[in-house]
Amino acid sequence: MQWKIWTTGVLAIGLTMADTAQAEGIWQSVRPLNRPDTAQPDTIRNPVSLISVAARPKLRPATQAVTDTAKVEVVASPAGFDRWVTGFKSRARAQGISAGTLDAAFRDVSYDADVIRRDRNQSEFTKTIWDYLGSAASATRIANGRIALKNHNSTLTAIEKRYGVEKEVVVAVWGLESAYGTFRGKNDVVTSLATLSFDGRRGAFFEEQLIAALKILQNGDTSPRNMTGSWAGAMGHTQFIPTSYLSYAVDFDGDGRRDIWADNPVDALASTAAYLKKSGWTKGQPWGVEVQIPKGFDYTLADRKIKKSPGQWARLGVVDMNGRAVPDHGRASVLLPAGAQGAAFLIFDNFKAIEAYNSADAYVIGVGHLSDRIRGGSEIRASWPTDDRALTRAEREEMQRRLTGKGFSTQGIDGRIGPKTIDAVRSYQRAQGLVPDGYASLTLLKRLR
Repeated sequence: MQWKIWTTGVLAIGLTMADTAQAEGIWQSVRPLNRPDTAQPDTIRNPVSLISVAARPKLRPATQAVTDTAKVEVVASPAGFDRWVTGFKSRARAQGISAGTLDAAFRDVSYDADVIRRDRNQSEFTKTIWDYLGSAASATRIANGRIALKNHNSTLTAIEKRYGVEKEVVVAVWGLESAYGTFRGKNDVVTSLATLSFDGRRGAFFEEQLIAALKILQNGDTSPRNMTGSWAGAMGHTQFIPTSYLSYAVDFDGDGRRDIWADNPVDALASTAAYLKKSGWTKGQPWGVEVQIPKGFDYTLADRKIKKSPGQWARLGVVDMNGRAVPDHGRASVLLPAGAQGAAFLIFDNFKAIEAYNSADAYVIGVGHLSDRIRGGSEIRASWPTDDRALTRAEREEMQRRLTGKGFSTQGIDGRIGPKTIDAVRSYQRAQGLVPDGYASLTLLKRLR
């Protein structure tokens, strides 16, 4: 749950933590940072018992075109790991973790080479926005979401009343993160986080998560061996990483524990609503609305930094799919996740609230669109540039190098299509007399070559 990965039409999903399940999960790969591993969500098991028996999940479906990734052999160093644990315990005690909590948490914990293998071999999943949304809002996921909504309606209604976050949105997050609880992850979180902290590649981040996990145990919300999740440490029905849990998890059923691991998803669902509320969610405001873009539109206006009222956009020809002005839910921006040739959306502040959960545009659109479909809304009506394909990481880096070499600096070569690269793409497109939609496509890369 909150891994950052920039995306624009083509998603590069790097599993990093809260994302693994997803990756193997809902799109089994949609998500951006990983959440470790879990899921084959898109199948309806028993439609009646699916939700009542909670299973477990991991978001982001499962189907990806994988780019080149080398297998990396990792050799464990038990002696080195033991020394690291000794040093870590000293640091943890300095941060208020008791000796008793540490002894219980680290009992039977050992270096897990499989966790490092997964971390190293996180193929960079690349998926186009249309393929991702096809999985995120598939007929199966929509049907299972409606079942979940029906089976937990009274609880979800109470959660919506308390936090002001629509129940369909909470269910959509649940559906993407763990296929409605069926793929929650079975890795021992302390073992995984200790292994990743010791490994050092992102040691400071994972050690922070490990300290947070120990605080959760010390607070008595769960027991060490019941604290399970993805290989990267994301936990429960909606895949909270430990620091997010400490900040947002709630005890909705009043039993004295914020239990996001139980088969009963009440605390996890309420915690998700609390997270979105604290991230700025406004009840009654849509995340976004599909719109039509007029001929001759100034595509430089399709920028997250440019906000106008729906009425102002309508005067520029940006109207809903029925040709009417979008209702005034506040100031909005135009988003073109696949450039000028794909669907367009007016996105409101609630888009940003979902983004706090996961910053990938595709994920936000996936949650928003799935919630709309669960509620009975229509499919996205515009066509997508399906003759295009996702760029590999090597191709995205090549695009950044070529843009920079031609005087359109991307301010770094990292293979991520973020705001700086999009700005560079727009500048290049304007210089070439192309539609400046900022879309980093294969066609554009070929032109750069």
